[in-house]
Amino acid sequence: QVHLVQSGGGSVQAGGSLRLSCTAAGSTDGDACMGWFRQAPGKGREAVATISTADDTSNYADSVKGRFTISKARDKNTIYLQMNSLKPGETGMYYCGRLECGIFCFCPLDVGAWASGSWGQGTQVTVSS
Repeated sequence: QVHLVQSGGGSVQAGGSLRLSCTAAGSTDGDACMGWFRQAPGKGREAVATISTADDTSNYADSVKGRFTISKARDKNTIYLQMNSLKPGETGMYYCGRLECGIFCFCPLDVGAWASGSWGQGTQVTVSS
């Protein structure tokens, strides 16, 4: 089993920055996809960014490209999301996810592909105008 613990988040005005962290513990041997997802009130969960612990390849939702940066620590069990130029519409719960890699470590932005993954407890991000 893998347990994900998130930290960071909070409230910020539009245009501000926040940083999220997520650490995986437990059965974390081997490479994995890790990522950040968000869920606005009344809406479904959507992928924000993903990263492969095998080769650091990252993927971003079009809406956050150039503003958000996903990165990982050397130990491969901690990832970060630096969020700059935040917009009010990005308010919501942000979740960290981890998905074991198959033969290839391709980390999709399709939320459905992460159904068998592990999830963090979520952290609230509020962006005010």
